[in-house]
Amino acid sequence: MRKAIPFYERLGLKLIVHSSDDYARFMCPNGTSTFSIHKVNELPSGDGVYVYFECENLDSHVSKLILEGVQFDEMPNDKSWLWREARLKDLDRNQLILYLAGENRLNPPWRINS
Repeated sequence: MRKAIPFYERLGLKLIVHSSDDYARFMCPNGTSTFSIHKVNELPSGDGVYVYFECENLDSHVSKLILEGVQFDEMPNDKSWLWREARLKDLDRNQLILYLAGENRLNPPWRINS
């Protein structure tokens, strides 16, 4: 937890709850969404956890993080599902995806209309 909190703060999240060494909650930079982390005895095997964070200014945010020493596995690039994504791993090797979807997040061309 003592390493995870500064890592997620560096990504731009604001620590709002740290009730024990087992749990922390952050507020996302825009809106009212929160993100929580919880200490576990054993990390998931295989691919682990994938967490998506939407960023309005993806490319400039990634550039800023790189200057601060954050290492990315995949630089921002356009995906076939019409999102722009950059990928990195947190300290526990969970996959973090910073993305910009714009209008395609809620209204992709293949959206199911009911």
